[in-house]
Amino acid sequence: MRLVITTPASVLVDAADVRSLRAEDASGWFGIRPGHADLLTVLQPSVMSWVEGDERERFAALRGGVLTVRGGAVVEVATREAFIGDDLDTLEDELNAAVAADSDSRAEARSGHLHLEAAAIRHLQHYLDAARGLDAARGGR
Repeated sequence: MRLVITTPASVLVDAADVRSLRAEDASGWFGIRPGHADLLTVLQPSVMSWVEGDERERFAALRGGVLTVRGGAVVEVATREAFIGDDLDTLEDELNAAVAADSDSRAEARSGHLHLEAAAIRHLQHYLDAARGLDAARGGR
């Protein structure tokens, strides 16, 4: 079987000789082998595994996605983000580092958003104060 894993930015895996695959959707874990019936399913955030022709097991930590099986010979996975590895421990380390970096960037974004919001409020307050001063100068009209 051929396995293709893609994100919006790149093709992460294009393996031509996959013997079996294991993934998880809302109904639970399932397996796919060559000749599998056509399938379309939404994957849960999970770790998918597959065995290639050289009997090497590989892994993909997925942030959810869509899996399709076509003609029992092609498995395609489209996901927003995935981490690929040959070793679960290394993959876990990469995933933890990515989660920490994502958390840091989200905190920076929240901080930037709060600064913009505060600047907008100060600007509005300055405008309102100027308008009140103009009204006072006109005699409160």
